[in-house]
Amino acid sequence: RENSSEKILSSANRLLLHEGKLMLAESTRLLDVYLFLFDDFLLITKIKRNKKKYGGSDTSLIPICPSLTPELQSFIREGGFCSVLDQPIPLDRLILKNVEPV
Repeated sequence: RENSSEKILSSANRLLLHEGKLMLAESTRLLDVYLFLFDDFLLITKIKRNKKKYGGSDTSLIPICPSLTPELQSFIREGGFCSVLDQPIPLDRLILKNVEPV
């Protein structure tokens, strides 16, 4: 939901514990996703690549949050962005299991 997404991410008490790129196996295809693990929920975003570069030739002027990983900063400078794939998953409802590699 668009109107509630700002409230979800704007909590001053929320801590970003880890972030990173993964491949999500969707029924018949693999999907590039970027995960954000906060201290209270897991946010899964879909990586989207923009056809046009942002800001023309000088992308060094794009304001980037310094706390993002260099990989994500570079991706954003190249015109990419992340869109929320689904509702955030509260950590108290998340179950992790080890699986064998396919």
